[in-house]
Amino acid sequence: MSEHVALYDTTLRDGAQQEGISLSVADKLAALPIVDELGVDYIEGGWPGAIPKDTQFFQRARGIQLHHARLTAFGATTKAGVRASEDRQVAGLAESGASVVTLVAKSDPRHVTRALRTTLEENLRMVRDTVEYLTGEGIDVMVDLEHYFDGLAFDPSYGIEVMLEAARAGAVAVIPCDTNGGNLPSTIGALTARSRQALDEVGCGLTVLGIHAHNDTGCAVANTIAAVEAGARQVQGTVNGYGERTGNANLLTCAANLQIKCGFDVIPDDALSSLDSVSHRIAELVNITPFARDPYVGTSAFAHKAGLHASAIRVDPDLYQHIDPALVGNGMRMLVSEMAGKSSIELKAEELGIDLTALPNAAGVLAAKVKEREAAGYTYDAADASFELLALGELGQMPRFVRVESWKVTTQEIAEVKGDPFAESEATVKIHTERRHIRTAEGNGPVNALDRALRHVLTRDYPVCASFKLSDFKVRILDEDRAGTDSTIRVLIETTDGHRSWSTVGIGTDIIEASWEALFDAYMWGLLHSGVAPLLRE
Repeated sequence: MSEHVALYDTTLRDGAQQEGISLSVADKLAALPIVDELGVDYIEGGWPGAIPKDTQFFQRARGIQLHHARLTAFGATTKAGVRASEDRQVAGLAESGASVVTLVAKSDPRHVTRALRTTLEENLRMVRDTVEYLTGEGIDVMVDLEHYFDGLAFDPSYGIEVMLEAARAGAVAVIPCDTNGGNLPSTIGALTARSRQALDEVGCGLTVLGIHAHNDTGCAVANTIAAVEAGARQVQGTVNGYGERTGNANLLTCAANLQIKCGFDVIPDDALSSLDSVSHRIAELVNITPFARDPYVGTSAFAHKAGLHASAIRVDPDLYQHIDPALVGNGMRMLVSEMAGKSSIELKAEELGIDLTALPNAAGVLAAKVKEREAAGYTYDAADASFELLALGELGQMPRFVRVESWKVTTQEIAEVKGDPFAESEATVKIHTERRHIRTAEGNGPVNALDRALRHVLTRDYPVCASFKLSDFKVRILDEDRAGTDSTIRVLIETTDGHRSWSTVGIGTDIIEASWEALFDAYMWGLLHSGVAPLLRE
């Protein structure tokens, strides 16, 4: 039976320290069952007694049943010169209702004397007293050893003294922290092994040794793996690697590596396939776009672009994939670009459910078409929806929902009687379905005006279009050897209906022309997948 490594999630506290993340009590309560679904052992909820919002969170969290994790409170050891039983901050931890408390303790002598402004002996007393007090209250206590690895580089013994003091006082786990994130795997591995040996030598063999890594050198996950290989059996981290500066160890990557690559028992087998879902749901909750190139769970993690790869994947997907993406709830994606050959087109068509048998040598024809259009400036590896429309059009399988008669946009400066002048954009769209439609709309800029006019006119006969919303808009100037205003413009648009998102591309000699093409494709793809019947009368 494989050995268990406990996962400790600190997304709700340490992860929330990331620039741009601000979690309300409701956000934290919503995140609890999502992270619990992953099968982690501990979820750190915050610092009750010190932060009012976290105190409220722990009060309300008592009504939420967790199936895997134990909700953990975070706090500090008692103050210098104060008994733990008389420290209000410690009392707040005891009163939180959490059955597990993680204390942060100074383990670098420089921080003890300069930050805490106390003696090394008093710091040991603070650790011992707080652990013993909370343990006496029936709480499982763990101790985060702040600046542990940097401290040992300065003083080879004091951090170990702090660790042993916590273990002897009854801490169930001690967790060395690479707080500044500046260490490398070789150092982390060697000092973790030394720490494990020190615990065993004083009779604390049952005390769990952990690891808390930050990513300032880009090595947080590697440092975590090195620590586990050296004897750590608890891993602290955050979903998607959120955290201050460059973030914490990505708990999802750590879980997958430890379970799939290293053979440890980390999370339930059926929870492993939820990695992708957990990643994206937490990203949605914190309102940060998921990073496409995240290992295991990113949308690009199993994406293949080169034609050589596609040829091999048709024979055996494992030839260019380190695992089956389904293991972590992800999927393989084929990217179509100027590098695409017939194999890439065939795999992409299969992925999209497109029948290539309607056209002789369809894959070859489409591959040539893609190369021709990418040479003109299109990019299909970032615009699957536009490729699907292109393929269906070439195969004669694309329904015609509308016929465009004309469109135009005007922008004019309006002089205010008082205040500064402002620009106003107006777009007019004329299209045919079962009848002729004309719609004019104003907008905050020409693209917004076009979008509003097109949505309004299409919604008359295709009400589903009212749910289509432009969610992202990117512009790039091509032809770098020409003057910027005389170059080809490429526009990438992402659209959503609230349930799914799709990307389209347009090019033109100006931003309006390129935007129209990408917008029009976006609406056509949305209609194609909405299940509505075309109403166009030719």
